[in-house]
Amino acid sequence: MKAAYYERQGPARDVLVVGHVQTPQPGPGEVRVRVHFSGVNPTDIKGRDGFAGPMPFPLVIPHQDGAGRIDAVGPGVSKDRVGERVWIYEAQHGRPHGTAAEYVVVPDANAVKLPDNVFLEIGACLGIPALTAHRCLFADGRLHGRRVLVQGGAGAVGTAAILLAKWAGAWVATTVSNADQAVVATTAGADLVIQRKTNDVAAAVLSATHNVGVDRIVDVNIAANLDIDFACLADGGVISAFAVNRPDESLALPLLKAMIKGALFRFVFTYTTPTEAKAQAIVDITACLEAGAYHPAIGLSVPLDHITDAHEEQERGVLGKVLLDLLPD
Repeated sequence: MKAAYYERQGPARDVLVVGHVQTPQPGPGEVRVRVHFSGVNPTDIKGRDGFAGPMPFPLVIPHQDGAGRIDAVGPGVSKDRVGERVWIYEAQHGRPHGTAAEYVVVPDANAVKLPDNVFLEIGACLGIPALTAHRCLFADGRLHGRRVLVQGGAGAVGTAAILLAKWAGAWVATTVSNADQAVVATTAGADLVIQRKTNDVAAAVLSATHNVGVDRIVDVNIAANLDIDFACLADGGVISAFAVNRPDESLALPLLKAMIKGALFRFVFTYTTPTEAKAQAIVDITACLEAGAYHPAIGLSVPLDHITDAHEEQERGVLGKVLLDLLPD
């Protein structure tokens, strides 16, 4: 099969190779998916450039997320799954081969049936963004009638958080950096979009919530935003952080302020989210999809041969989700 892979870490243009490797076969409890779209995430970049640690395997086919059709199943998996349209998550977690290939083998549970009304491109946008956003939003109870602030609403996780929170009945404010990002956040359904470089975020949030603040904050950069988060947080609220800028990044927490607020901090790393929480996330994401309420922005879709461009655009911060298109000719 055709695949993209690397055998050493470094810049995309230096290490990524597109060539032919052996087509995998599903083992017990596994399914094989003919990949139609592969989703690129920051975690894929961090694995390739060494941010996340040394090479875990001699050869890595990157990418955790994707979508396609099951074309073979291993022992213990119902043959009725053959032909099923699915979205894939954590394809390359603890394994050498991800979705940047014509075929990928994953555990049965990691290939989730995609509702008939949802395009495969959307399926490839789920995985890490949707599961991360769900954990940030729903780990601490129901959202209906709650107030949410998403710091960085135009990013993949931020957009997923807006979409899921609105589907669940929450009021959502979000921060963006420019007018183009504001369009993405508004299209996703945010009730209040704040340009953080030119506006006082806390003043805008407190004004919109009658000085009560928000119950949940989903934050892409808590180290930079902590003071703003505290100013926006309602008593007893939750701040969920899901990203860091450096492996050694730390956070100085003002304990008295946190105690007075009764604040709860949640740090989310999707790979270690409890299995039962992921199962509930999949139930909720499926319901959101079936309702037609999940419509992320896709910023770039290129063929497998252009994976270097995809990685470089992801690193540059292209607006919208980055996909590889592996549809059969």
